[in-house]
Amino acid sequence: MTSPGRIPFNDLSRMPTDLSAAIASAVAGVIESGWFVLGPNHAAFETEFAAYLGAREAVLVANGTDALELALAAVGVEAGDFVVTVANAGAYTSVATRLLGGVPVYCDIDPSTLLMSAETFEAAIAGLPIAPKAVVVTHLYGALAPTGAIAAVAARHGIRVVEDCAQSIGARAGERMGGLAGDIATTSFYPTKNLGALGDGGAVFTDDSSLAEAVRQMRQYGWTAKYRIGRAHGRNSRMDELQAAILRVKLPLLDAANERRRAIHTVYESAAPIGARLVNSSSPAFTAHLAVLTTEHRATAREALDAAGIGTDVHYPIADHRQAFPDFTPLPAELPVTDWATESVLSIPLFPELTDDEVARVRDAIDGL
Repeated sequence: MTSPGRIPFNDLSRMPTDLSAAIASAVAGVIESGWFVLGPNHAAFETEFAAYLGAREAVLVANGTDALELALAAVGVEAGDFVVTVANAGAYTSVATRLLGGVPVYCDIDPSTLLMSAETFEAAIAGLPIAPKAVVVTHLYGALAPTGAIAAVAARHGIRVVEDCAQSIGARAGERMGGLAGDIATTSFYPTKNLGALGDGGAVFTDDSSLAEAVRQMRQYGWTAKYRIGRAHGRNSRMDELQAAILRVKLPLLDAANERRRAIHTVYESAAPIGARLVNSSSPAFTAHLAVLTTEHRATAREALDAAGIGTDVHYPIADHRQAFPDFTPLPAELPVTDWATESVLSIPLFPELTDDEVARVRDAIDGL
């Protein structure tokens, strides 16, 4: 009798045959067109993506980090400005802030959701000598943070609100898509995202046309007209036409893929581990980008899952305020929940192409933790 195969943490090679064929056709169309940058697919995907989100504007850029940097620049972040963010989300906002010369200010997280809350945000800004220019609300693991309550606090202090939706595209806050409660939002189309390209890509979206225009100009050298530089912080950050064409194929499939992710997560929720808990539960406000457990015995849990043939990962093992950044020293911050989370989180397999048998095996394995 043969033993069951190993279950990977993720496997992008499991792309369905019909999707692979549709992507190949789209790529062939781009090649035949001879238009590879800022072409018709790029323009069409901006329109289609904005329509899907219910946003007035979407602006495509080269990657998710550029999206964060340009969104922060659009709301006015400059050298020396404070930007509030969480420290448990992989340092992406910290990197984008530092590229502008800004100073990250880290706030703690809610122990249940592992997300920023209005209370942790307000506590983080209470001792600052001046108000931050912006706050970045990260919708981690695909779950929506309470942006409305955070934005209310921000409004009282004159702080602009940027939402990082790289893991939450397709999540709904009531009848509205997440990402539209602040001033401007960003996303990544990195291949492992719920809506992933076959390479890098990113986008900024907003209901504020002036912010969208600022990003549109900055992504192409700061041009206000061809060859005429009229805006600071210009660069080359354009999404390739090939990636735009691929994402046009995948966008209509996103809701069904998210539903499959939630269905898998629901199966995991039926487990009853003694020494671990799932951070999230399935709902329209959760895209199930990651299935994350917390456990006081992470090393032991990883060993047990590995022995059962199940791949795992940690999102994320080093908090930003504990990073040894080469160009700055983070401001002192007491973040006890963040420190606990980075030692306790453990991600288990969750992608739409998992088979039902594999999902059941993962469920049974976590049930025994």
